[in-house]
Amino acid sequence: SPSLCASCLSPYLRTGSAGKMKIVEEPNAFGLNNPLLSHESRLQPKVNPSPVSGPAHLHPLAGKCFSFTESVYKYEFCPFHNVTQHEQIFRWNAYSGILGIWQEWEITNNTFTGMWMREGDTCGTKNRETKVTLICSTRSKVAQVSEPTTCTYSLTFETPLVCHPHSLLVYPILSERLQSEWDEAEQARYEELITEQGYNNLVKDIFEEAGLLKSQKVKIPLLEATTASDTHTSMHKCSEDLEKQREEIERLRALLIQHNIPFESEQNVSKNTVSTTVEDPHLRGDNGLL
Repeated sequence: SPSLCASCLSPYLRTGSAGKMKIVEEPNAFGLNNPLLSHESRLQPKVNPSPVSGPAHLHPLAGKCFSFTESVYKYEFCPFHNVTQHEQIFRWNAYSGILGIWQEWEITNNTFTGMWMREGDTCGTKNRETKVTLICSTRSKVAQVSEPTTCTYSLTFETPLVCHPHSLLVYPILSERLQSEWDEAEQARYEELITEQGYNNLVKDIFEEAGLLKSQKVKIPLLEATTASDTHTSMHKCSEDLEKQREEIERLRALLIQHNIPFESEQNVSKNTVSTTVEDPHLRGDNGLL
């Protein structure tokens, strides 16, 4: 029949009648699993995801992924893992990249207000990052993805898991000990025994210990005494080395104070380190994305 003949001859007629034929191209997977692609060009996460944390009823989302396609881009949100973007165009350099890796929660007024995916692919002088906002809905799906500012994305995830009015409260998921510490901090603030900033620092420490926020504690090594065999050959030499270490501690403390960086110093003689807490001004995310 004519239709059968046309079907048989279609591979040979594509060149001459390309304008009359509609050829559907399959989305590429060059950035994901093409064995011919160089190792450096595939998706390369900069860091590992943080452990699963937050409300227990959201933990089953770990290991699942939700897709959302807009224009020529396909987005994949894998809760507690990462957010990726894939350009659905058949070409050798179609973009596939990581928009953020699970790091920590954003918490405001005793409520989980967002999930921060950070340390994504390099974008100029920064790394791509995504704030995920959880919205009540009848089924779990990615509802919207946007880029409010360059390299910083906003993703709206709808799910029935957050429809209960108490589903995103922080206090109920804390251990009894951390709840008690939070209660004491609240009482101290009420009695004006601590400032608002002091209260916020205490609460932040509680959230960090609970694994809800990334810990910002860093170790600053002190000047170590030489390990030569003739070290501390005399009490005088030992005293000199000890005095140098004390001076270095004071220099580091003055440097932190000069830059208005709050710190909590605990000298550990056996480890020979000073533990400090550095406050990240962007720890709780950018409210402008909401």
